[in-house]
Amino acid sequence: MLKIDELKVSYGGIEAVKGISFEVPEGKIVTLIGANGAGKSTTLRAIAGLVKPAAGRIHLQAEDITGLSPDRIVSKGITLVPEGRHVFPDLTVLENLKIGAYLRHDDLEEDLKWVYDLFPRLKERSWQAAGTLSGGEQQMLAVGRALMSRPKLMMMDEPSLGLAPIVVRGIFDIIKEINRQGVTILLIEQNANMALQTADLAYVMETGQITLSGPGRELMKNEAIKKAYLGK
Repeated sequence: MLKIDELKVSYGGIEAVKGISFEVPEGKIVTLIGANGAGKSTTLRAIAGLVKPAAGRIHLQAEDITGLSPDRIVSKGITLVPEGRHVFPDLTVLENLKIGAYLRHDDLEEDLKWVYDLFPRLKERSWQAAGTLSGGEQQMLAVGRALMSRPKLMMMDEPSLGLAPIVVRGIFDIIKEINRQGVTILLIEQNANMALQTADLAYVMETGQITLSGPGRELMKNEAIKKAYLGK
């Protein structure tokens, strides 16, 4: 579904992403793991159109989308759940969800029902201000808002950040369910154990480069991965 060729991204003369290439197969869950500063979030931001690549190409289903604006990227079927959730705190849950569908001009009821079926708690709180939700509920809202654009590919940046372990397990169950319902997932996650357990395919990023790749559960057996990311 997504093909990255020799992608480079620079900030103020510093090369954050150094010519990486990887693929996200349709219908799969793919994860990028690595230490802070490895270039993972920058990679997602480049795919989403939030930063311009210095070099390289980004293809979605064989269409070159390199350098398109963020709204064009969303219209092509890619959406990003950002790190830190970034819900609109003064708007209600329902208003936040509708913002996710801002490029659409059709009826939203079917998709709202889909999101509420995935996240019953959001339905219970649909008229509540988003800023009054718990961290886990805000993460659910951020995911639900992204789903309202009907994405082919959903990118998620640190969905478990700052959440209690029991909530993290629930979020990953939802990620797997969304994938089962036909959405391809590209995931960045500091919780490497959960990410590798969940992902069909994983890439390891270090200082702007991809150094290792393979099926998630196979990488869990790699001694270097165990030592660096799994605390074993």
